[in-house]
Amino acid sequence: MRAVVQRVAEAWVEVDGRVVARIGRGLVVLVGVGTGDEDADARFLATKIAHLRVFEDEEGKLNRSVLEIGGSALVVSNFTLYGDCRKGRRPSFTDAAPPDLAEPLYQRFCAYLAAEGVPVQTGIFQAHMHVGLVNDGPVTLLLDSKKAF
Repeated sequence: MRAVVQRVAEAWVEVDGRVVARIGRGLVVLVGVGTGDEDADARFLATKIAHLRVFEDEEGKLNRSVLEIGGSALVVSNFTLYGDCRKGRRPSFTDAAPPDLAEPLYQRFCAYLAAEGVPVQTGIFQAHMHVGLVNDGPVTLLLDSKKAF
């Protein structure tokens, strides 16, 4: 699994012109599920993200997690994180898991993140979404469960 994690002051998701999810201070997490990903990948990323120290303490150092600041997470599925752009001009998505395999793992990731104590809002799987956010910092991190084991 891959994730792009952005620290935000606020964020929201719109589908068909209506807001379906909104958070204040916290993290936007774009999540992609790859072929071969399994439950351990979802659990690893959820735990890692819940405890990432990406918020400042009193001294301005990145020493606090989203849990410690009482923030939330807006999780949005994003198969394009598996886009391979090495050849040609059109990305190949052959490494992205098909929707029938990706959605349950995406849902488990969200459940694991919530079980860590992070309030979770989500987009709508496979919907065309408009994601709005006020990036705070900016702080943006790339995580890949396959590069962690």
